[in-house]
Amino acid sequence: MGSKKDRTEYSDAALGQVMVVEGLDDPDILHDEVFGTITDQGPNYRNVGWLGSAALMMKSQIGLGVLSIPGAFDTLGLIPGVLCLLAVAVITTWSNHIVGVFKLNHPEIYGVADVGGMISGRLGREILGAGFALYLTFGAGSGMLGASIGLNAVSTHGTCTAVFVAMTAIAVICLSSIRTLGRLSLLAWGGLVSLLVAGKDFRPKVKASSRSLKVAPLLLTALSQFIPLSAKEPHLLTVTVTIVTIAVGVQERPDTAPQQGSWTSDYKLFGSPSFTEAISAITTFIFAYAGTPLFFSIVSEMRDPRLYAKALTICQIVVTITYVTVGMVVYYFCGSYVASPALGSAGKIVKQISYGIALPGLVVGATLSTHMASKYVFVRILAGSRHLAANTMVHWGTWLGCTFSVGTVAYIVASGIPAFGRLVSLIGALLGTLQCFQPMGCMWLYDNWSKGKMQEHRSRKWIFMLVEYTSAEYYCGREGKFEQISVSGFVLAQTFVMG
Repeated sequence: MGSKKDRTEYSDAALGQVMVVEGLDDPDILHDEVFGTITDQGPNYRNVGWLGSAALMMKSQIGLGVLSIPGAFDTLGLIPGVLCLLAVAVITTWSNHIVGVFKLNHPEIYGVADVGGMISGRLGREILGAGFALYLTFGAGSGMLGASIGLNAVSTHGTCTAVFVAMTAIAVICLSSIRTLGRLSLLAWGGLVSLLVAGKDFRPKVKASSRSLKVAPLLLTALSQFIPLSAKEPHLLTVTVTIVTIAVGVQERPDTAPQQGSWTSDYKLFGSPSFTEAISAITTFIFAYAGTPLFFSIVSEMRDPRLYAKALTICQIVVTITYVTVGMVVYYFCGSYVASPALGSAGKIVKQISYGIALPGLVVGATLSTHMASKYVFVRILAGSRHLAANTMVHWGTWLGCTFSVGTVAYIVASGIPAFGRLVSLIGALLGTLQCFQPMGCMWLYDNWSKGKMQEHRSRKWIFMLVEYTSAEYYCGREGKFEQISVSGFVLAQTFVMG
């Protein structure tokens, strides 16, 4: 964004590329390749700092889905589970990095649909664009449903589930109508903290076994970067998803285990899953890192996209540490009795407390999905028009119409489709790798193909392997989810129970 006379070169040593960024050194930035001319008469679409970007990236990935990771470890075994999780982390980090590199090379790109249009023409644009909108809309619906489950847990089923879903949908539609990610980044910080921070007055009141008492201090030390502990009250928990993580460590046994007689965790270092079970478990890891499509929108609204790599590094380090720590600790103490999500492993009271604190994070997650899906439609409708970045009636009418429409569709699919959770998993399997991996390999090839013609380029072989691997994962994940849906009775149109 900026005057086209100002050009700043950016070098990516890892890829041997030199990229050009338009006008980033001009203090009076007025023009953007996506949003057009930006003035004080409209929203500032380029006002996200690198820390705000890191928060948005982390919130787009960290949700209660982290608590499905221990269940995946139970399927694969602890050691293969951790190795597979780290492998997915490496691949997604590379994919996310390519998003920033490609944006610097092609500042006119706003989303994965634009990438499809650049590489494959109109057909590619429409396929990836429709996939992006569907992916985020179902993600928003999943967030609404998750928040309604949290409200049910906190209120001990105080009213009908449909009422809670509707309440959440109204809140999400209102919040997603905030026009810029610069302002939403404040909500992202709040949502992230609510998922990663627990109330300071919570102390697990459970009878701990001697093994738990020995290990608990080690857990507190290992998680000290997340858990500020009071010197006077060393067992006060002030950090997150960590409520559940530490609660399962200091209690005698998980809530789902037999409550009579002696009990020892039956965790496995190596599992023996079937092919379908293994692929489904790996798909769980992919879903946990599946925020990549949202990163296009984030880098497009950064004040300085050259700082994208810094924000991404912080995001991936924090996310990976969180996933590995929570997954290992919860699975170690719960073994095969781990619930999915793992909130149920720590008992009803801990579950209610955790859901109560996590509710803002669930709402913010659904808000980000609704906002970015709406903005994709909004930008496509008003692209090239002065209304895109000006406070006109057309601007406001189009924007509010987009957020209301996307939010309403998300609400309808969340509340009206039987076996919605299984359907979301299927959508993730169908669109997850298509949105998060394969386009990024094609993006790298698009920018570097000519170099491969001039000389042997080993990186090109790696990219081909990545695209082939993710294509195989796409097919296998899809088949695994189809099988799960069939087993769960989705084909028989399960009845949606209200309340």
